[in-house]
Amino acid sequence: MSNKGPFLLDSASDAPFPPAELALQEPDGLLAVGGDLSPVRLLNAYAGGIFPWFSEGQPLLWWSPDPRMVFRTDKVHLSSRFRRGLRNSKWTIRADTAFSEVMQACASAPRPGQDGTWITPAMHQAYVTLHCLGYAHSVEVFDEEALVGGIYGVAIGQMFFGESMFSGRSGGSKVALAALAGTLAQWGWPLMDAQVENPHLLRMGAEHLPRSAFLESVRELVQRPGDAGGWTRRFGELAAAALA
Repeated sequence: MSNKGPFLLDSASDAPFPPAELALQEPDGLLAVGGDLSPVRLLNAYAGGIFPWFSEGQPLLWWSPDPRMVFRTDKVHLSSRFRRGLRNSKWTIRADTAFSEVMQACASAPRPGQDGTWITPAMHQAYVTLHCLGYAHSVEVFDEEALVGGIYGVAIGQMFFGESMFSGRSGGSKVALAALAGTLAQWGWPLMDAQVENPHLLRMGAEHLPRSAFLESVRELVQRPGDAGGWTRRFGELAAAALA
């Protein structure tokens, strides 16, 4: 199916999104414009395989690219060299103890080829609200009490939608991603959304999934029973050295 242009979203926050299959081929995945960042709008978007991505000064843009970059939670790869370096690491890994700080660090992290960040103040506040509601989560890597890496995203049912990650020290984001994926695999969550292609993610085991297959998986996984609420106790505290 094709569409001549992106859809203009209804002003009502609970109005349905157009089917993700109608997203444009160029630019890849652009589906809709407008709306807001209310919790109900964001949760409806993710459950439909759609995410917001826009820069300061732009209207709200909603995307569902084809193909989709994903991780199989039991297939995240850390190189042998990196694992060897972790053997004597004193870093620890927790969840949902520094959500806002992880978002701020992701917003401040330099990105090759990007000027500025899509994590605007409005985006930050919207995801902090989702976090308070038990739908947005962060995994954080600490060296004692210093935050050295992290990742955050949205969980619905048994599907995790990754949004961004950062390294305050070399390897911090890798440790956060590997710890998150391993924990989700233990919980029986098979898939993690990584949105769009990135060479770093490909090296860690990310793969392309046709949008049709991605949407089929998402629509099933978001209906599975999941534990809404904070992950701090459920996740526990992990040692980075255990990933070696």
